[in-house]
Amino acid sequence: MKKTICVVTGSRAEYGLLRPVIFRLADTHSFVVKIAATGMHLSEDFGCTYKEIEADGFTIDAKIEILRNDGSTKTNNKLDNIDSTAKAIGIGIIGFAEYFAKTQPDLVVILGDRFEIFAAATAAAVACIPIAHLHGGETTEGSMDEVFRHAISKMSYLHFTSAEQYRQRVINMGETPDRVFNVGSTGVENILRMPLMTKDELARSIGYDLNSPYALVTFHPTTLEKNSAMKQMEVLLSALDESEGLNYIFTKANADKYGQEINNKIEAYCEKKSNSICFASLGVWRYLSAMKYCEMVIGNSSSGIIETPSFKKPTINIGDRQKGRICAKSVLSCQPEKHAILNCISKARSQQFLGKIADQENPYGDGKTSEKIVMVIKDFLDNNKINLKKSFYDGKGQSRVQ
Repeated sequence: MKKTICVVTGSRAEYGLLRPVIFRLADTHSFVVKIAATGMHLSEDFGCTYKEIEADGFTIDAKIEILRNDGSTKTNNKLDNIDSTAKAIGIGIIGFAEYFAKTQPDLVVILGDRFEIFAAATAAAVACIPIAHLHGGETTEGSMDEVFRHAISKMSYLHFTSAEQYRQRVINMGETPDRVFNVGSTGVENILRMPLMTKDELARSIGYDLNSPYALVTFHPTTLEKNSAMKQMEVLLSALDESEGLNYIFTKANADKYGQEINNKIEAYCEKKSNSICFASLGVWRYLSAMKYCEMVIGNSSSGIIETPSFKKPTINIGDRQKGRICAKSVLSCQPEKHAILNCISKARSQQFLGKIADQENPYGDGKTSEKIVMVIKDFLDNNKINLKKSFYDGKGQSRVQ
């Protein structure tokens, strides 16, 4: 009988990274692939991005609503305090527990570190369903996602990391080396393999003139810092105002604590500024196309760390949200201070800096990530190699080298 694999996705960015894996799993005749959409995918405020999944030709097997706080079907997208996030996690665990009890998948595939994914992982772990986790072992010291990521790693059986350093971190957490695989990031695979739009096609698609130089801007709240989100956003917008000769394409913040406040600020800014436009979601195709033609990426999104270096474009990484990640030399990190941001923008536009990064290699893989992941999954499922009675690896014995 075919094995059933459930892929869980809760956000636009994470689906973009899972997309190559889903396509490859679907093309492998050994599996029945079911997609469970949750979180921001189901919210109008964040663009109802489940439609992007359907536009790719996939059927969504379940839509598991968690962005609510009153037990009703009314969504609550303002996760502006810890209670709201904790309630969303609880609702998510209940929803996924019911779904997994009904479908009983042989494997659950998840990616990253968000609270929606933590809820799905918890439900799967309690149901004794093996989990394959992508992007474990990474660090984001400014975000509560750090805690969720490492907890998800300990609940998971198969691990697919984006760099060897991250693989070693997962092993250091006690995971046996022969279950931890350094495969790179599917973000690099998307850039190398996905046919992107021309600049004219992109301009028509978003309804915005791209003949002038522009920056792609995404700024999320640093959730482990109290009351810093609005101040940092105001500093960033003030810096953008003083930086001459650039237009700005904003993509909105995630459904995190303080995220709605940031989005309100972005909307108000773009309404007043003719050189700025904002989107709840561009989708992976338009987003990477916009990245291809931009002068730089500004903000604190992981995409600026993982994907942008493949385009040989500068990233201005602001604050501590991504602190601890491996960075290419095209990434300029600075504190959320206006003069620091302006200095980085000026450096990123200099011919000297652009020349230095013209030949850089992306540290996040060779573009064959989904192929490696599916090969491992097929081996473990076809040969019944999964044993959930995991032993704690303490560094003794042979270490498998990838």
